[in-house]
Amino acid sequence: MTLLIVGLILFLGMHSVYMLAPSVRLQLISKLGPQGWKGLYALIALVGFVLLVLGYADARASTTLVWLPPSGMAHLTALLTLVAFIFLIATYIPGSKLKAKVGHPMLLATKIWALAHLVSNGTLVAMILFASFLIWAVAGFAVSRRKDRAEGVQRVGYWSRDAITVVIALVGYWLFAFHLHELLIGVKPFGM
Repeated sequence: MTLLIVGLILFLGMHSVYMLAPSVRLQLISKLGPQGWKGLYALIALVGFVLLVLGYADARASTTLVWLPPSGMAHLTALLTLVAFIFLIATYIPGSKLKAKVGHPMLLATKIWALAHLVSNGTLVAMILFASFLIWAVAGFAVSRRKDRAEGVQRVGYWSRDAITVVIALVGYWLFAFHLHELLIGVKPFGM
């Protein structure tokens, strides 16, 4: 479990610098330059991600069961994860109405994904992993939306871009849920 915790601290910590220590971030950008900062950020986040994946895989084999998810929660997780995929893809489609309305679709996608996985995983290690991401995403979303309001950020979006977003999300969801999830995570979401 130590690898998982260290990985979470590094990964989520790096992704929290903008909200917890914006002045430190600006100082590092000034000192290292924009590319140097991006390199340091990417390196620490990548090391954290690798550690949390390895730590989760290791701890998952011997973790304590805290609660037994009710029957049917896997279906809810599948549905919520599809919604999360739509917001995730909206992050990368410029001019999407979803992105304009939400402002920070990646953070919303993370909140939905983490909550979806919390309801269908009752092990201690799963609760630590998904609750950490959920708490981080809730805080990040609140801070980002507050900053947008303070800066008077206005976004414009078009329905045609949302149609593109949904089509790409459906293809990505199908690819991940039916093929990559088992390969990368070791779990078949639909048990087939």
